[in-house]
Amino acid sequence: MKSTTQFVCSQCGYTSPKWLGKCPDCGTFNTMVEEIVTPVLPVKNKSPRPLSSRPVPLSKVEREHYARTSSGIPELDVVLGGGIVKGSLVLVGGDPGVGKSTLLTQVAAHLAKEQKVLYLSAEESCSQVKLRCERLHLDSDNLLLLNETCIENAEESFLGVDYVIIDSIQAVYTESLSSSAGSVGQVRECASKLMRIAKSRGITFFIIGHVTKEGTLAGPKVLEHIMDTVLYFEGERFENFKILRAVKNRFGSVQEVGVFEMTGEGIFGVTDYSSLFLSDSRGTAAGAAVTPSETGNRCMMVEIQTLMAKTQYGLPRRMSLGVDLNRLIVLIAVLEKRCGIPLGNQDVYLNAMGGIRLNEPSSELAICAALASAEKGIPIDKYMAVFGEVGLTGEVRGVNFADKRVNECLKMGFKRVVLPSKNMKICEKFKDKIDLVPVTYVTQMIKELF
Repeated sequence: MKSTTQFVCSQCGYTSPKWLGKCPDCGTFNTMVEEIVTPVLPVKNKSPRPLSSRPVPLSKVEREHYARTSSGIPELDVVLGGGIVKGSLVLVGGDPGVGKSTLLTQVAAHLAKEQKVLYLSAEESCSQVKLRCERLHLDSDNLLLLNETCIENAEESFLGVDYVIIDSIQAVYTESLSSSAGSVGQVRECASKLMRIAKSRGITFFIIGHVTKEGTLAGPKVLEHIMDTVLYFEGERFENFKILRAVKNRFGSVQEVGVFEMTGEGIFGVTDYSSLFLSDSRGTAAGAAVTPSETGNRCMMVEIQTLMAKTQYGLPRRMSLGVDLNRLIVLIAVLEKRCGIPLGNQDVYLNAMGGIRLNEPSSELAICAALASAEKGIPIDKYMAVFGEVGLTGEVRGVNFADKRVNECLKMGFKRVVLPSKNMKICEKFKDKIDLVPVTYVTQMIKELF
């Protein structure tokens, strides 16, 4: 039987017998990649396989306790949910030059102090990895280096190793497929083979993945489904501060965010966020408000800044960084309709300080406060924080972890907090230490601020 070819979408995995400029499933352009399909010969007189496993009642299933190991970087441990779980697969994605290899090299050197670690470099030679280790002042006899691109040839080196770093999944290939490395089939099969090795031998894999120009992980979506943890390392290439966020974690929260600083001697975690997410000039310029943002098990004070300029065209422009653009448009409509603040002839620009993303609805009231401050030209007090969810009727709804947010405001030296009235009961224990201002509608919040 001869081989045939098919075209597979590198974004969603859709297959087609011919090349298409646009994928019919996900709608992306120029993502159809050619792959060679070798048919499998049927086996005659195939005997049925014996039943290797039987269903077990839920009440009789024993609970497994996952032992965690520290990576040597506390910020990374927080994002992972408390440490590294044995036998897990961790995928780290990010732009070129953001520091993925540097971060995992430091982790490998720390783990090699007590256990054997293999660094499989498919893109760099062993001497290049050694140069990086010397720059980071790292050295260990338990850290093994291997320059190999074939998974079958590298599988023998996995024996007796506790941790393996794959750099990167798009550069390795398996001999069972004839397609080139980095194709959809190769990435899928290599990830599946690494998963079987990890679960059967208890080896922990850290896998580096490339991203597309849109910022998503290159390869099929099944790559993320196979992994136990998927991390994104984000940050501008020429900036020192980087943000590591978890988008999938079977052993922890997906809301965790880690902040790192890139230096000449490596990547180090940042524990003081006041200088990163808060500006020194807040309280002097209009259009800025501070909100306590809940990220997993931690709460961080984030400053939201807005800028307004009279539009030169018929349609005003709206642009946001760190906040969903659709949410910004909805809040502008609420301020115009419910509060009488005219924004129809203003270009609105919004930014969350430090490159962090505010996905939770508790930041909506602070966005409204920043927009109102920019429109009125009156700055908000630098020791005032605002949080709450805003409805289309202009009401302020309660949010989760309100007491934790107020406690963080108290620790950061804030003197006044505007919060939803529904959260006032749980926050009454702080009323003697900080001024609490409960509000029910956005118009009430604006009257309290100005």
